[in-house]
Amino acid sequence: MPKSKRNRPVTLSKTKKKGRQHKEGIVETIRKAVENYNSIYVFSFENMRNLKFKEFREKLKANSRFFLGSNKVMQVALGRTDADEVRTGIHKVSELLHGDAGICFTNLPKEEVERLFAEFQEHDFARTGTNATEKVELNEGPLDQFSHEMEPFLRKQGMPVRLNKGVIELVADFVVCEEGKPLSPEASRILRLLGIKMATFQLHLICRWSPEDSEIYKAGSDLSEIESS
Repeated sequence: MPKSKRNRPVTLSKTKKKGRQHKEGIVETIRKAVENYNSIYVFSFENMRNLKFKEFREKLKANSRFFLGSNKVMQVALGRTDADEVRTGIHKVSELLHGDAGICFTNLPKEEVERLFAEFQEHDFARTGTNATEKVELNEGPLDQFSHEMEPFLRKQGMPVRLNKGVIELVADFVVCEEGKPLSPEASRILRLLGIKMATFQLHLICRWSPEDSEIYKAGSDLSEIESS
């Protein structure tokens, strides 16, 4: 009887080979993009929301291409020194790929790219660990926005509540979160119930590079060594 595919052992060397091939494919795709697009933009992001980012990419896909993932792989693709860079001066762009960052290759005019990135904002509920943007405190008394069925759930979130004639009441003032402090899982759930959105998914341009010139957007970054070709 033939062995089931599910039970066949997968050697570590095979998985490593597949991983290496995948990275090599990304490197090759990025290098082709360098040749096919007029400009390269490095951008950072905060409070990433995958669905909204996908919508943004779809909006620009006719004349742009985005890359997110391993900064190291993207750096290898562009070149990390003047000795291995794929275009003159582009290794300085590579050096700015760190943290939550990505690359946008595009044929769009500079002004349009700047406008699209500046206008893009998506407000959403903050996740656990996100720093609160404001203090939220609920005062003692009835919580008319919640039905009585919510009382056990609210108690599990640490809220001092009780039912009074079918109405949920806070028996004492309750601080949901403090400004600047990370949200607990309970605080995150309560804010969602209250409809309070503290997270903003944003994209920030760091720099622009083209064969003709370059431009820095984010303070603290350094493209001074990039020279026009």
